[in-house]
Amino acid sequence: MQDFVALLGVKGGPAIRPGSNMPTSTLVSLAGRTILVDAGLGATRGVCDQGIALGSLDAIVVTHLHSDHYLELGPLLHTSWTAGLNRTMPVFGPPRLARYWTAFLEAMRDDIDLRIADEGRPDLARLVEIRPLDTECATVLGDVTLRAMENVHPPVEPSYALRIEGGGKAVVLSGDTAFMPEMAVFASGADLLVHEAMLEHGVDALIAKVPNGGERLRTHILRSHTSAEDAGRVAGAAGVARLALNHFVPDGLPEFTEDDWKRAVRRTWDGAMILGRDGLRIDL
Repeated sequence: MQDFVALLGVKGGPAIRPGSNMPTSTLVSLAGRTILVDAGLGATRGVCDQGIALGSLDAIVVTHLHSDHYLELGPLLHTSWTAGLNRTMPVFGPPRLARYWTAFLEAMRDDIDLRIADEGRPDLARLVEIRPLDTECATVLGDVTLRAMENVHPPVEPSYALRIEGGGKAVVLSGDTAFMPEMAVFASGADLLVHEAMLEHGVDALIAKVPNGGERLRTHILRSHTSAEDAGRVAGAAGVARLALNHFVPDGLPEFTEDDWKRAVRRTWDGAMILGRDGLRIDL
C-alpha cells in the first residue's frame, strides 16, 4: 500500500454549517499500518471514502477530549463491529477517554445486547482496548512507532501532538495547540508536518456566527490555537519537507479564501505548502 496521509476533516471546532468542512480526523498509512488520529463528526464515512475498511484499522488515537476530536469514536467502533470487527482494536488517548467509552457502551446497551443474542456478535466491549498515551515511551505498531508530546491547548489537559514514523518516513501532527517552539524540535526533519492554523483577523467574524458564544469563546480561541504565520515558523525551524494546514479557524466563511491563508503562511514559510480540505490524500 502506498504510504499516505488523508485529511478526513479539516475544520476547527465542533459546529458544522452549510459550506463548512467537517471536524478533525486524519488517517495515516505508513509501513503497512493504518492509524486513525481523532474521530470528529464524519470520520467513519471519511475512512471508508479512502477505501479503508473500518475493521482494518490498526489503531485509533485521540489527541484530546474536545468533542470535535472524539464525538464519533463510539459510533465508528460500533459501525466497525456491525461490519465484522472480530479482533482487538487498540484506542490510545487521554486517561479520561475510558469514561466516554464506558458511557457509550451503556447508552447503546439495548442494541449491543440484542445483536449479541440475536445475531451472534462477539461482545463489543471485549474488542476495544482503551490505552493511555505515553509521552515517555514510544508505542510500537509493527514497523511503525508512535510518539506523543504534550502540547499547549488550555484549558484542556492533557492534549497531544504526535510523531508517527515508519519505512524511513516521518509524519508529525500538531494537534490543537497554541504556538510552542518545542513543536519545531518534535517535528524536526519530518517528511510532512500537519499543523493547525488560525487567521487571527478572522476570529471576530467567526464569533459573530455563534449566537451562544461570546468573549470567553474568543479568548479561548486566541489563547489555544496557532496563527497561520506561526505554523509557518514552526515548519521553517523544523526543516520539514512539506507543511499541510488543517483545523482551520475560521472555516466555511466565504469572506476568507485560500489566498488569505496563503498570504499568512508565506510571511514565514517559503517551502512546499498544502491547504487541507476534507478527503485530501497526500502521498508520501
